[in-house]
Amino acid sequence: MMQTCPLCASPDTSGYHRDKQRDYLVCGQCSLVFVPAWQHLSAAEEKAVYDLHDNHGADSGYRRFLDRLCTPLRERLPTPARGLDFGCGPGPTLSLMLEEAGHRMALYDPFYAPDDAVWQCQYDVITATEVFEHLAHPGAEIERLVAHLHAGGWLGVMTKRVRSREAFATWHYIRDPTHVAFFADATFAWLGQRFGLNVELVDADVVLMQKP
Repeated sequence: MMQTCPLCASPDTSGYHRDKQRDYLVCGQCSLVFVPAWQHLSAAEEKAVYDLHDNHGADSGYRRFLDRLCTPLRERLPTPARGLDFGCGPGPTLSLMLEEAGHRMALYDPFYAPDDAVWQCQYDVITATEVFEHLAHPGAEIERLVAHLHAGGWLGVMTKRVRSREAFATWHYIRDPTHVAFFADATFAWLGQRFGLNVELVDADVVLMQKP
């Protein structure tokens, strides 16, 4: 069974890969590779995986990992900026790093910080580190994020990108059962056109998008 693309809603989807656990479809319009909805974990199963994560603000290695997004954001943001760490997880860390640089950060996570009051504000920066690959409805979620950015604001994303069908077949990233959406360079180019964003591919898994 095919499924319309959860990012752009195109019906132009086809098989991309299959392993022993799941199927992976690709969108002919935006190049998103995604797991069909009926193969997603339940919310309880998904949270049980996240509860095993041990990331926290005192972990120097985790901070070095996040600094690949934090540094280019610090270079671009006015101080103080108002920001939102979207999908902050059980151990928010990037928000702490940006607060240490003089910015004011709010937190949102559907499991660990489900504070809908954050959607009453506009932000100079919204971060989503290792989040986009978990989104069951990336089109709706990204549209909401862009809508809550000020003009000139930045959406900072960390997610590993699809390179080729051959590399995908042996990619460790698809073995995580909570990963259901896989973005390519072409997917971010489509997002730039769809939402009028200026897109910078900063690193292999770091993308900055500015709202004009």
